Amino acid sequence: MDVSGAGRRRDEEHQVGRGVLGPEVDPAGHGGHHHTGLCDAGVLGVGNGDDASPARYGSRVLLVVAALLALGMAACSSSGQQPPAVSAGASTTSSPPSSSTSSAATAPAVMAAPDPAVPPVPKATAAPTRPARTAPAPAAPPATAAPVPTPATAAGAPPVTEPFESSVLVIDDAIAARMTASWRPGCPVGLEDLRLVTVSHWGFDGRPQVGELVVHVRSADALVRVFERLFLARFPIERMRLVDEYGADDDRSMAANNTSAFNCRSATGSTRWSEHAYGSAVDVNPVQNPYVTRSGVSPPAGAAYTARNAATPGLITRDGPVVAAFAAIGWGWGGSWSSGKDYQHFSASGR
Repeated sequence: MDVSGAGRRRDEEHQVGRGVLGPEVDPAGHGGHHHTGLCDAGVLGVGNGDDASPARYGSRVLLVVAALLALGMAACSSSGQQPPAVSAGASTTSSPPSSSTSSAATAPAVMAAPDPAVPPVPKATAAPTRPARTAPAPAAPPATAAPVPTPATAAGAPPVTEPFESSVLVIDDAIAARMTASWRPGCPVGLEDLRLVTVSHWGFDGRPQVGELVVHVRSADALVRVFERLFLARFPIERMRLVDEYGADDDRSMAANNTSAFNCRSATGSTRWSEHAYGSAVDVNPVQNPYVTRSGVSPPAGAAYTARNAATPGLITRDGPVVAAFAAIGWGWGGSWSSGKDYQHFSASGR
């Protein structure tokens, strides 16, 4: 069927009014206004400004335009966009959004995506602080035991590091109870005239010990000075116990090499009182310093020491420290007797 140009024109316009046709193409070759969406273009309308005249299309076209406007406004409201105002005869082309200062102020800040080629800068952190070092306290030197003295005579003796200790005690009931073998009623002195003397001395084991002697009160302090000198000279004494520990038996006490003083007994081979019965005599290391007479040696173990050798520990010699210490308080030595030699014996009377 032959279709005129006017008929084709009306048919195309009818399709545009129905929303069938897409973008209008300018006959001159210019691209028309391409409407991809009501809200994205920012303008609601059909075709270009020349084709939107209501006089050309009539009331039907106006109704279609009004319906399209209502649908576009509803779509914009649902998507949160504000459609621009459209006036009759306005162009349907979308205008670019204005970049005003007010819109920039209200627009949310957009952070640029980090560049993967640039490594992230680590956050600055405060350097850890080290506690101030304090110099450790010097360690205390390990405790060392006191040097063990070796038995020696005054000649070449090492210095003494231990203190000398002594005491002088009245014979009370407790001490008297220990003296029941050596003292009894009828002795030449009473208990009130005696004193218990304790002194430090070196043992044969090279260690300091404490010894006991019962002596007369007049000689107590002087004998403390004697044994202090022997202690400083490191002269060894094997033991120093009350003779009562041996039942006041002089032979037993000498056999044990016990240094003793008071013992209420008679003199050896006589009926008279011994100087020991007065508390005025001391026997020192009887084994190394025996009583030697024509009849024998007492104690028997002392026979090995009749030949006097000054190098023997505990042995008393004429020029040794023991004779000198007793001589300083006026006591005599039995080793200087002309008839028999009592090397262990010292007494205030010299007998």
